Amino acid sequence: MYSDPKECLYCTNNETQKKLMIEVCHLSVSRLFVFKEQTYHGRCLVAYDGHVNDLNELSDSQRNAFMADVTKVTRAMQKVFNPEKINYGAYSDTLCHLHFHLVPKYVGGPDFGGVFRMNPQETYLTDAEYQEMIEKIKKEL
Repeated sequence: MYSDPKECLYCTNNETQKKLMIEVCHLSVSRLFVFKEQTYHGRCLVAYDGHVNDLNELSDSQRNAFMADVTKVTRAMQKVFNPEKINYGAYSDTLCHLHFHLVPKYVGGPDFGGVFRMNPQETYLTDAEYQEMIEKIKKEL
């Protein structure tokens, strides 16, 4: 399934995107977002700049640049949140725009040892808490 860039929440920056996440910054070939739903404390998302449906559509240099962005973000997440593990999710079943969910997991925390839930709708922060999280991540990028 291929999606239309005119209907893509990452390409159009539409209201659905703004309800789900907060844009943090632009990286070399992608954009970083913090998920508003924070059951997994520190959850982020990295979305490729162009409307690409899958990782295998990128050239080697584009793929390497994208994965360097993902790695840069996970290193910052590791420093800021100190999770036991960061899970990577790149499903794109219904939204075909290349993006990775970066989900910190903590021993004794939600779903540790299992698959993270896409949007449990359990934990939301205040605007000040989101801003503090974003500033900490940016400092480590």
